[in-house]
Amino acid sequence: MGSFPDSLSDRFMVFVVNIIKLEKQLCKTYSGRHIYGQLFRAGTSVGANYEEARAGESRADFIHKMQIVLKELREASFWIKLIIAGKLIATEDEVLKFLFNESKELASITAKSVVTAKSKTVKNSSQP
Repeated sequence: MGSFPDSLSDRFMVFVVNIIKLEKQLCKTYSGRHIYGQLFRAGTSVGANYEEARAGESRADFIHKMQIVLKELREASFWIKLIIAGKLIATEDEVLKFLFNESKELASITAKSVVTAKSKTVKNSSQP
């Protein structure tokens, strides 16, 4: 069984791959292309930024990069929600449902990681 960071990395990869799968369906109109481009940039950056965070040079670097992951996940979640609300894909697509739920779960995990890392930083700085 892999470590938690490895399994989280795998989840980010699956998330990104599923974003890529939306291209053909969304890029048929100007608005679809624009929204897909925004989702593509935000959504695909989360995996790369997570890997950067894992290799952080310090706890502060880790926290900073994880906050970027969280910011990009929130943006991706917005674009996914817009695609659903605007019915930009003709059918209620399973990939969209997965992406929306996964973006929320990954954001929750990421936020908790940031909080934990920050609390450890405060504890370590208050010790003599």
